[in-house]
Amino acid sequence: MAVSIKDVAARAGVSVGTVSNVLNQLATVSADVSRRVADAISALGYIRNDAARQLRAGQSRSIGLILPDIGNPFFADVVRGADRRAGEFGITVLIVTSDGRPDRENALLELLLEQRVRGVMILPAAEDLTVLRRVAAAGTPVVLVDRETDDPGLRSVAVDDVEGGYLAASHLLGLGRRRILVVAGPDGVRQVVDRIQGARRAVSEHDGAELAISHQPAMTVVEGHAAGLNLLEGDRNAWPDAVFAANDLLAIGLIQALGQDLEVRIPGDIAVIGYDDIDFAAAAVVPLSSIRQPGKQRFGMRIQANAA
Repeated sequence: MAVSIKDVAARAGVSVGTVSNVLNQLATVSADVSRRVADAISALGYIRNDAARQLRAGQSRSIGLILPDIGNPFFADVVRGADRRAGEFGITVLIVTSDGRPDRENALLELLLEQRVRGVMILPAAEDLTVLRRVAAAGTPVVLVDRETDDPGLRSVAVDDVEGGYLAASHLLGLGRRRILVVAGPDGVRQVVDRIQGARRAVSEHDGAELAISHQPAMTVVEGHAAGLNLLEGDRNAWPDAVFAANDLLAIGLIQALGQDLEVRIPGDIAVIGYDDIDFAAAAVVPLSSIRQPGKQRFGMRIQANAA
C-alpha cells in the first residue's frame, strides 16, 4: 500500500497541514520540524502525488512541446535544450510529435490542454493559426517556433530562413557554381518556402546562374537518397554543379546515393550544402557544409516565459 501524507505526519509527530507546508517550502515551518518531516519522508519512502495540488491550482508543472518529427536529430537537439532549461524551473516537458499533420496536431494540443500544461511550444504544421490563437486567448501561453507572427496574442522565436537560404546559395555561388538544385521538403512547408525564397534572391544577383527545385515528400535521409538516385538515373549533361539541401538529413541521403557512383566527385563535380548543422553533418563520409540553427538556445530562451 502506498505511503500517504498522513503516514508521514504520524511518524514525524506533526499535523498533515505541517507536512504540506514543508512540502511547499513555506517559511513558516521551523528548521527542526522540517528536518523531522524530511526524515519521516526518507524513512517511509514517501513520494508526493502532485495531481491533487495541480487540480486545485488549475495548472501543472509541465510544458507541452509539439514537434513534427522527433526522429530528426535537429529536433532531438531542441528537446535537450528545452528539457535542460525547464529543469532549472522544476518543470517537465511533455513531448509529442504531429508528423506534420494539422489534424494530429490539433488532437495533441487538446490532450496537452487536458493535462493543464503551463504553456505550449509548437512548430505549427498548418498555416492557419486560428486554433492556437484560441488557446492563447483562453489563458495558455503559446510560443511558435520557426514561425514569425504579428499576432499580439502569440509569442514566437524563429531564425530568418530567407536569410539562411540566401547564405546557403551564396556560398555555392561563391565557389563558382552556377547550376544550383534545391532539394527541398514538401511544397508549402513554411521553412522550405522561406529557404527557397532566399536561394532565389542569391541566384538573381549572379548573371548566368540557374536555380531548379526538387520537392521531396519528407525531409529525411531516405528522401535525400531518392533524390540522389534520380540524379544518377538522369542525363549527366543536365546535372547541377551544386545542391542546396533544405536540411542536413536530405543532404546526407543525397551524398550517400551519389557515393554509389565512384565516378562522381563531391564536391568536385557537385558541391553540397545542408541546413541545421546537426552533429551527423560533420561526421559524414564527406564532411557537409551546413547553415547552423541554434536549436537548444531557441527553445531554452522561451522556457522562462512559460514557467512564470
